[in-house]
Amino acid sequence: MKAAWYEKQGPAREVLSVGEMPDPVAGPGEVRIRIAASGINPGDTKKRGDAFGIGMSYPRVIPHSDGAGQVDQVGDGVSREWLGKPVWCYGAQSYRPFGTAAEFTVVPAAKAVPLPAKVTPEQGACLGIPGITAHRAVHVAGSVSGRTVIVQGAAGSVGLCAVQLARQAGTHVIGTIRTQAEEQTAKKAGAHEVILNDAELPERVRAVAPEGIDHIVEVAFGANIERDVELLKMGGSIATYATNAATPAIPFWQMVFKNIRLFFLGSDDFPPEAKAAAARDINAALEAGWEGFEIGERVPLAEIAKAHELADHPQRPGRVVVMI
Repeated sequence: MKAAWYEKQGPAREVLSVGEMPDPVAGPGEVRIRIAASGINPGDTKKRGDAFGIGMSYPRVIPHSDGAGQVDQVGDGVSREWLGKPVWCYGAQSYRPFGTAAEFTVVPAAKAVPLPAKVTPEQGACLGIPGITAHRAVHVAGSVSGRTVIVQGAAGSVGLCAVQLARQAGTHVIGTIRTQAEEQTAKKAGAHEVILNDAELPERVRAVAPEGIDHIVEVAFGANIERDVELLKMGGSIATYATNAATPAIPFWQMVFKNIRLFFLGSDDFPPEAKAAAARDINAALEAGWEGFEIGERVPLAEIAKAHELADHPQRPGRVVVMI
């Protein structure tokens, strides 16, 4: 099969190679997917660049955990009804060396999800990490039905999924944005109100939610924690999956006095049942008419280094997808 890989970490053009590798074979409990589109997430480029300082987990890595295509082989214990089915997948390069930047990938059958009718492989390739992270961020503190939730960074990949999934769960959703150019993206995702995240954010939020906020989905923990705590009700909660600063200070006593609950979310290690629930709800949203992501760039596998550069430094709005 054609595949892209790296055997050392560093800049995309210095370490990524494209060539041929043996076709993988589905083992017990696994399915093999003929990949049509491979999604790039920030974690993929960070792992390639060793941003986390962990080093190489495997001698050779085919990047990208998310993708979409068609099941063409099943392992022992997997129903043959999967054969030929369009699917999206997640976790292909989670605790495994070979992800979706190749003509074939193999994943546990539980990580292959039927692709709803009329949803393109490009859309499917974008769903895994952002959608599952967003679902966990919305639901980790308990039921949000009838509650008021802020989604910080509502126009980002996780943010717009969180807006849609929170709306689907019966939540009053306030989305925050960095610039007015992001307003339509957040509104299209389903936010009831969209508010610019600047110095006047607390006043604007109080104007639409005078009793305070029940739960916050947070993309920039270090930058927003003080305002988050100010806006939360007694016993409120924050679910954060990213930060602008690796060692942020926190307003400890204010959090203590308000009995704030804080959840840190790393998507690779969510409970399996949480991932399965997320996949079901993501598909339900798509089947109900959610349009998903704007695709900003479609890049062929041969130019994967360019795709990684565009993912880190976008030239236009939308997701970057590698076409196989």
